[in-house]
Amino acid sequence: MSSSKKLVVIGGGAAGFFCAVNAARLNPGLKVVIIEKTNKILSKVKVSGGGRCNITHACFDITEMSKKYPRGSNFVKKAYHQFFTTDTIKWFEDRGVKLKTEEDGRIFPVTDSSQTIIDCLLNEVNNYSVEIMMNAEVKSVVYKDSYFELMLSGFASERHRLLTTDYLCIACGGYPKSSMFEWIKELGHSVESPLPSLFTFNIPGHPITKLMGITVENVRVKIVSSKLEQTGPLLITHWGLSGPAILKLSAWGAKELSAMNYEFKILINWLPVFNEQQLAERFQSLRFELASQKILNKNPFGLPQRLWEYLLDRSGVSNEKRWADIPAREQNKFIRNLCACEFDVKGKTTFKEEFVTAGGLKLNEIDHNSMMSKKVPNLFFAGEIMDVDGVTGGFNFQHAWTSGYIAAKNIAAQSI
Repeated sequence: MSSSKKLVVIGGGAAGFFCAVNAARLNPGLKVVIIEKTNKILSKVKVSGGGRCNITHACFDITEMSKKYPRGSNFVKKAYHQFFTTDTIKWFEDRGVKLKTEEDGRIFPVTDSSQTIIDCLLNEVNNYSVEIMMNAEVKSVVYKDSYFELMLSGFASERHRLLTTDYLCIACGGYPKSSMFEWIKELGHSVESPLPSLFTFNIPGHPITKLMGITVENVRVKIVSSKLEQTGPLLITHWGLSGPAILKLSAWGAKELSAMNYEFKILINWLPVFNEQQLAERFQSLRFELASQKILNKNPFGLPQRLWEYLLDRSGVSNEKRWADIPAREQNKFIRNLCACEFDVKGKTTFKEEFVTAGGLKLNEIDHNSMMSKKVPNLFFAGEIMDVDGVTGGFNFQHAWTSGYIAAKNIAAQSI
């Protein structure tokens, strides 16, 4: 009986591959096919973490881990009891992939190459005879009593192709537009409108963009007129601001910032260990300690020198001034720019390959125990197609592995 059963996985990304190879391994009698609409597989795996593939995060507490998801935190909290970071690490290491944990908790292959992860997954595809169909886009899915009928396009030899399957797992990643979900909505599912998440802030033509390439290891960024704020590293780019602090802020503020049409004010505290009052007190002692030294040459806070010079210039402090001689007005302005430097953000830039969407299939229509639809039997979901998204740092991949594995385990058990 089992030999006649078939699983089709829509989407050749991390979640789709993980579902396919685990289902094929857990039930060797199951025929498994991955359908990918483009001519590339595992493309996000390839580019993630600067081409090194940040597969998960070294967080081993489920409650703490679930706090890293602006949307879907309760859903992943329940799912992680079945397959968590420890399971991901073991799964890859059991297959010969050596991993390392960096200071910030991100976990990478020791090779520092995403190709290591891709090769591991492709090896599993070969070991368990998973078929991959490229350039095959799903146009429609119909559920007929006990099986699914998929209409595909993208074949040179024939305009459309019909495919049938007993089990279907939709793992095609996030869609940027609601209209792209139509073929899934036709199966009876509802969608939380998609919005960009994990984007950088544009500050067009601002003088600070001349400092592009500078990283400040720890800053606090606050969005004015909101409760949104984050701390972490910040990167100055030729179009504005990026880095983990900005990306996390964009994830938590995805809906609020969209409502502002991506035009808002931010305040940056370049020295988050101080507030303005504390820094003013520190300045009083520095005026004595460094009295005869030029403020330009003596930066006691460890900020990058070019940023220090920019902030002095912005505050109207002369390069020739000694610490003892800064006029009160300029000093106050300098302290303000160090603790609450204001910028007008006008627009965003998303990482095209690493694009993450907030929004997707509504989670109350999916069973977190099995990843199966509550509306259609034998229909499963994995990865970013669901309304789950994490901040940067390996959290989105962990959701992909977990949801892919849970779907695989349940499909394999049902199909035996």
